[in-house]
Amino acid sequence: MKLGVLQFFSWPERRVDLATVYARALERIEIMDQTGYDAVWLAEHHFSSFSVCPSVHMVGTLAAARTKRLRIGTAVSLAPFYHPLRLAEEVALLDLLSGGRVNWGAGRGFARVEFTAFGVPPEESASRFRETVEIVLKAWTDEKLSFTGQHFHFDDVEVLPKPTQRPHPPVWMAVTSESAIDWAAGRGFSILMDPHSTGPEIGAKRRRYADKLAVAGFSEAGRDIPIARLVAIADNTGKAAAVARSGAEWILNSYLGAQHRPVIHRGFTPAGVDPIQRYLDEVILHGTPDKVGDEILRLREEIALDYLLCAPLSHESFMLLTEKVLPRLS
Repeated sequence: MKLGVLQFFSWPERRVDLATVYARALERIEIMDQTGYDAVWLAEHHFSSFSVCPSVHMVGTLAAARTKRLRIGTAVSLAPFYHPLRLAEEVALLDLLSGGRVNWGAGRGFARVEFTAFGVPPEESASRFRETVEIVLKAWTDEKLSFTGQHFHFDDVEVLPKPTQRPHPPVWMAVTSESAIDWAAGRGFSILMDPHSTGPEIGAKRRRYADKLAVAGFSEAGRDIPIARLVAIADNTGKAAAVARSGAEWILNSYLGAQHRPVIHRGFTPAGVDPIQRYLDEVILHGTPDKVGDEILRLREEIALDYLLCAPLSHESFMLLTEKVLPRLS
């Protein structure tokens, strides 16, 4: 089983200087490079202290400079909010500067404040996302790019640099809805799976993805399918549960406000269900290192989990994950 870290840059209550948030994250990334992690996946968000990382490509360059073998993933580049040629250039440059260690994850975005501030109509999000992905891949593989679409038109543009990895870095699409799964599978893309669904929901989505891949003539064999899970680990179950509850409250408070609530349905919490309790009972992996390790191994059997993308909810969670859980999975 591969293990990666979904790295957020949360700034709860703005308790410390923001520079400290980045410094701590980079220290973790150095630890990941020295241990058995496959990749760090950097989370892009805008206009919210939930995670202050407006450019995963800039932070990725710092991460690459401080590491030697760790792969640098984007989880995700929010494609609808970029000019596609600029996005192609930035990710290719990161791949070049990192010595060919980029994992490119692309996503559609969902936060109301991001669509409003960037002036992107939510109803155009899917078409802009898909068109941008197509342009980025062509920019990386075509000597000169020509493209005519609904939103963009280019004639004979040489996009430089090209990525170090050929024909391009490995690519993943972030998916949550059935329509997104169907589109990604139909195009043969690998997928990233979100941290907000329950284990059974993830299992059903993964089975749907495998079925749709087969219908489109592609195979799931040999693909890394990172499945993101929020993780709270402590030396006793009560402390871990408290960290998990605090994390659930932070996530829900960040996304249930009028400014930040999703403009695209993400299904964070079904109607009639206590959202905090749902996260504690069904979403967040929490407990002692032994308990969390057992849960991960159970998920490996139940939902074919072979690439775990952990989002630790505390520094202690990250350290215990590294020291106690990672050796069981290697």
